Amino acid sequence: MNPIPSPVYPRYLRTPDAAVHLGLSPRTLEKHRCFGTGPVYHKLGGRIVYALADLDAWAGQGQRRSTRDPGRGVVHPARRQPGTGPVRR
Repeated sequence: MNPIPSPVYPRYLRTPDAAVHLGLSPRTLEKHRCFGTGPVYHKLGGRIVYALADLDAWAGQGQRRSTRDPGRGVVHPARRQPGTGPVRR
């Protein structure tokens, strides 16, 4: 009798699946990537993928216990942050 194999879970998610994991739209996740405010991603060939641990770590930066809790970090909105982006001359 063969033992039942354990299921294989993905370690990396493409943008649509990563967005579902975070509860965001894929377009919002793409904007975060462009503005540098999102989770760490990997480029494998022409594909953008996200490690589950990186998604959870990024979301964990916004964790709070109350409205007075300063938390461990900030999850910025999906827009260009001051001091980032291309330098205009």
